[in-house]
Amino acid sequence: MKEFDEILYDAIKVDTSLMAEIGGRVTSTGFEVSPSEKDNTPLPNIIVTDDGFVNIDPNKDNVWESGQDQVQASVEVAGRSRNEVKRIVRMVRQAVESHIVGLYSSGKDTPELQSLSSDGVAWDWRKPCYFQVITYQVTMKNYEDEQTS
Repeated sequence: MKEFDEILYDAIKVDTSLMAEIGGRVTSTGFEVSPSEKDNTPLPNIIVTDDGFVNIDPNKDNVWESGQDQVQASVEVAGRSRNEVKRIVRMVRQAVESHIVGLYSSGKDTPELQSLSSDGVAWDWRKPCYFQVITYQVTMKNYEDEQTS
């Protein structure tokens, strides 16, 4: 199974209307985005980040590592206006939902959404641009750990 940030990246890349809206400008910290590349990317653009994980097990007394991780990843949308950012954020959310439903329909193990959050649209005076970060927190199976337990 892919890492969750890779699943988010794929969901955005396969949505043709979203890719047209952002001019194909989507990157991921999983593919090493330098700060200068991030600052010099034309608007609008999207950056997918891997925000780490927590290993979860309801019965930690018996198992060193469980077969599930609680994973967090984010999607940062930057644009020229608040309305542009809000529109693209809606498109991202729809693309991610559609992609994960497609994974589920094909019989693949899928991430189980635990929470979805965002602080709203903000202004970055350094670029300058408007931006919003969507944070997904999901539970995913960890096959490597299951095989060794």
